[in-house]
Amino acid sequence: MKSFSLLSRGTGVAFLAPAGLLIGAFVIAPFFWVIFVSFTNRSLLGRTAVDPDFVGLANYFSLFDAATFFTRGEFGSSLILTIEFVLLSAVVGQAALGMLLAWLLQSVPKSLKHLTETVAIGAWILPEVVIAFAWFAFLDYENGTLNMIMEALGFPPGDWLLSFPFWAIVVFNTWRGTAFSMMLFNSAFSSIPPSYFQAADVAGASSWQKFRDIGLPLIRGHVVTDLILITMWSFNVFTPFLLTSGGPSYRTEILPIYTYRIAFRDFDFGKGAAVGVVVMLINLVFALFYLWVMRRRAKGVAA
Repeated sequence: MKSFSLLSRGTGVAFLAPAGLLIGAFVIAPFFWVIFVSFTNRSLLGRTAVDPDFVGLANYFSLFDAATFFTRGEFGSSLILTIEFVLLSAVVGQAALGMLLAWLLQSVPKSLKHLTETVAIGAWILPEVVIAFAWFAFLDYENGTLNMIMEALGFPPGDWLLSFPFWAIVVFNTWRGTAFSMMLFNSAFSSIPPSYFQAADVAGASSWQKFRDIGLPLIRGHVVTDLILITMWSFNVFTPFLLTSGGPSYRTEILPIYTYRIAFRDFDFGKGAAVGVVVMLINLVFALFYLWVMRRRAKGVAA
């Protein structure tokens, strides 16, 4: 029995070793390397690309410089733009629209419900690059599908990516992530015993009253989970770059795009790494809050 236990432990270590090496090489090592680089003036070209100097917190001070913090194209402006993007496309867009669709699916025939779920999953699993170029083709000024529809209806075409770039990426991200929220809320609503809604029907409750007094209170935990996950995903999404490249005039330069510009276009790896560290800290706060909520839910279920 003892030899079997040792053999099982050794086998387990052998199976975990490749995964551990990959995590160490592609997650842990880059994590500490980015933190180190953020304290240097490393660049992509020149002497500092090979022999960077230690500059302490200079990169962080430059990010939070009060004189330029809210200037368009700087860190503060990008941070505020990212918060607006997350609130509109994730919280208001994905979560609210996903919940509405999930609630409506509870009252449609099963065949239509299964078809909608299949289409939603298909949209969710498509590569983001494919989705981005599909939306670019849809919104393009010269040959875009939307402008063709507008002209067919007698309306003048619009340069949507130039005139409304921020709203374009908000709608894009809402469309991209609504499927996840819809599937999560659909499963949550489906887990509620039908007798609850049947009793409400007997009492003459409307659809809104059933949603407000039965559905929403019983899926509060799922709502929190969805909000935290889509907030983290939207906060780190880079795909809008394929639509607008952060422009025009930095009007869609959310933090992931700002980080890319500083590091790979301005060649300032040190400052780009500092932005990455700040973003990691923000995500850490979200992750810790998520774990705290999950632990509270687990304690509530156990009680």
